[in-house]
Amino acid sequence: MNLSALYQQVILDHYKKPRNKGAVERAVLKKHLHNPTCGDDIEVQVSLGEDGRIDDVKWNGRGCSISMASASMMSVALKGKTLAEAQELMQSFYRMIQGEQGNYKALGEIQALSGVSKFPVRIKCATLAWHCLEEGIREYEGGDANG
Repeated sequence: MNLSALYQQVILDHYKKPRNKGAVERAVLKKHLHNPTCGDDIEVQVSLGEDGRIDDVKWNGRGCSISMASASMMSVALKGKTLAEAQELMQSFYRMIQGEQGNYKALGEIQALSGVSKFPVRIKCATLAWHCLEEGIREYEGGDANG
C-alpha cells in the first residue's frame, strides 16, 4: 500500500468514526465557524486543567470528509498540550497544508492531510476546525473567557 492510500484510509477512518465529537461541560474556549463556500460548519470546545493543559477538547459539526477528519485528528492531538503548544501545532499544520516543505513528524497522523495542499479549494475545509481553535484561543487570552 502506498503512502497516499494509507493517508486516505486514515482520513476516511476519522470521518466514519470521528473522535471526540460532542460537547465539553466546562469549556473555557468555545468557537463556532461556518464556511459558506462549501457549507462546512464546526464548533470546537476546549477545557483546561488546573495545570493549564488541555484536558478535554470536543467538536461538533457537519461537512465534507476533509473538514470532519481534520477536526477529529486535531481533537486527538490537542489533549494534554498547553495553549502555547497547541498554537505551535496549529502553525505547523498551517505550513504543511500550504505545501511548505518541512519536518511534520510532530503532527503524527495529521500528516495524512498533507495531500490537501495540492487542492487549494479544499484547504479551507481542512483548516476550519483549526481556525476555530485559533480564534477561540485569541478570545480566551483576550479575556472573553468569563462570558
